[in-house]
Amino acid sequence: MALPFTVEQFLGVFARYNEAIWPAQVVAYVLGLAAVSLALRRQPYSDRAITGVLALFWVFVGAVYQATFFAAINPIAVAFGVLFLIEALVLGWAGVLHDWLAFTPDRSPRSLAGGFFVLYALLIYPLLGLAFGHVYPEAPVFGVAPCPMVIFTFGMLMWTDARMPKWVLVVPLLWAVLGLSAATTLGMREDLGLIAAAAAAAGFLLPRRTDAQLLGHTGGIPA
Repeated sequence: MALPFTVEQFLGVFARYNEAIWPAQVVAYVLGLAAVSLALRRQPYSDRAITGVLALFWVFVGAVYQATFFAAINPIAVAFGVLFLIEALVLGWAGVLHDWLAFTPDRSPRSLAGGFFVLYALLIYPLLGLAFGHVYPEAPVFGVAPCPMVIFTFGMLMWTDARMPKWVLVVPLLWAVLGLSAATTLGMREDLGLIAAAAAAAGFLLPRRTDAQLLGHTGGIPA
């Protein structure tokens, strides 16, 4: 499918975006590392704080990158922004207002896969980007760009326990499908990690115990 913009325009948006929002990139890394630390060294407030960080990422990317900067070359990006804001609300509802997202990483294959994709989003993604010639500011940055942020979300969700409502995955999985064009058409090969993260999250999280099976233990979680 032909895109309504060129590779040069796409990378140019990132250049203007990164320069305009500086130092939000540093703040995003600090928040991301704080979320990982809170998952590994749990505190009474860890789950809500981690979910709050994820929701903040989705709000920022949806409102600032998608609906403001990317929309300048792709009108449908406004709809992407709305989807990202919906996911932020979903996360806030499930993990901040309610206690349905508990981040409990362990040594299971699911948690190890989640840890890999967290590392991929934070470190491997930008290193691959450099190797592929995507140099800052014309490069997606963790926490403030869609694909590395969604990879991080998948990784963190693979650290949750079986109470996680499956509808939390709907928008991230949809974005993984939409984001495939960046990896194939635009040459953003580091975004192939998004497809891998989506496949891993779907494989590990969707077959887990159903919400109905958990009703007696959690007071009821919507499907």
